[in-house]
Amino acid sequence: MKSLHCLASIGLLAIASLASAADGLVEVKSPYSPTETMNRLEEVVKQRGLTVFARVDHAAGAAKVGKTLLPTELLIFGNPQGGTPLMECAQSAGIDLPLKALVWEDAASQVWLGYNDPAYLAKRHGALSCPAVEGLTKALAGLVNAAVGR
Repeated sequence: MKSLHCLASIGLLAIASLASAADGLVEVKSPYSPTETMNRLEEVVKQRGLTVFARVDHAAGAAKVGKTLLPTELLIFGNPQGGTPLMECAQSAGIDLPLKALVWEDAASQVWLGYNDPAYLAKRHGALSCPAVEGLTKALAGLVNAAVGR
């Protein structure tokens, strides 16, 4: 009976993982504070020769209108060498470029770094077989892993 419950639990976890992945957001836990996580990500992005277009502090924006958000920051960055090949496969992918990464702290004080899965973006724009997806996927994972110390 225990093994049946164990199998059922594993199945539910797999379904939950698929549901989370299906929305196209890759979420990685960070052992650092929100600010340190974002600073580390921005530094890695710059070290790898990418352009930082903007850093948006959503919590600061909320505070300006009397609202409260837990720490939430967005980094917009990219490089034509990485994004243009995806747009060559599907020009409409330009709506999702430059790349973005979001750092936030949840109600349990866990810090997360999230980004759009390039395969999800390719699917969204009808470019599943685009050869640029693999390179973008590896590049983003490398940036994020370096930022969170993996």
